[in-house]
Amino acid sequence: MSMTRRARWRSVIPFALVLMLLLAACGSSGGVFQNVGSELQAGGEPAAGPEDGANGGTTDEDGGSGSEEPDGFLAPIEQRIIKTGEITLEVENVGEMIGRVRAMAASLNGYVGGSQAGTLDDRATLTLRIPADSFDDALAQLHEMDADVLAEATREQDVTGQVVDLQARIDNLAASEASYRDLVARATEVEDILAVQSRLDQVRGEIEQLTAQLDQLEAQAALSTLTVTLVPNAEPVAAQAEVWDPGAQVEEALASLVGIGQGLFDGLIWFGVVWLPILLVLALLTLVALRGVLEVRRRLPPPGAARTGTGDEVAP
Repeated sequence: MSMTRRARWRSVIPFALVLMLLLAACGSSGGVFQNVGSELQAGGEPAAGPEDGANGGTTDEDGGSGSEEPDGFLAPIEQRIIKTGEITLEVENVGEMIGRVRAMAASLNGYVGGSQAGTLDDRATLTLRIPADSFDDALAQLHEMDADVLAEATREQDVTGQVVDLQARIDNLAASEASYRDLVARATEVEDILAVQSRLDQVRGEIEQLTAQLDQLEAQAALSTLTVTLVPNAEPVAAQAEVWDPGAQVEEALASLVGIGQGLFDGLIWFGVVWLPILLVLALLTLVALRGVLEVRRRLPPPGAARTGTGDEVAP
């Protein structure tokens, strides 16, 4: 029996040595890719490291969560509200009011994002970009101007939830990016480096896309949009109606007609007094000349008779 047990132990010892060598090799170089496999299997993102805390969030110097206050309550979240509005004003002088609206926007640390204006009597449209805190002040100042408010509409859109969601996704992707960078630095095989680098590039693209969306929401919430339409009042039309006088227009038309008749009559007088005698004299002279020519041609002998008489004289 003792020889049998010794033989069994001798057969087990080589397998134990091989197993110990494999475990040592995995602990030195294969641990990196074991982490990658577990992370991708968990959800496609690297797992949070010890520095991220037990709950996956960041911790401050006191060991608590960075998103919580010292007493354990969540820190208040600043609201993000996108404000937009349109207002239509009836003004006496569109050009003057355009300058006043521009000055008002500048006084509120805003600016005119776009404008469309015509002549003095045409309407104009200005798109103002005003800080969100001064949006109500801008509307109040427009109401105080020398103008009548024809229409007004305002809208508010709360995008706080979208901002918080985008920021959380960006933070998670940033943590994943840091983990992937650490994996790339620790990897030794070319295939493993390329695989991790591909995932790292994808995460970086997602971060940039979400950051652009977050910046756009922040900009829209920081600067409100106010569209101001300036419409000229009805006074220019009334003034033009007062200036127009139908009787005066009739008198001017009759005066023009009389002037045209006088011109035609003057022409007839000149024709009868000056041109008609001249034309009669010319016609008489023309008739006398034609009659003289006809008389001369009648007295001349025919050409055939002249040749016949000449032949008779020459013949024997």
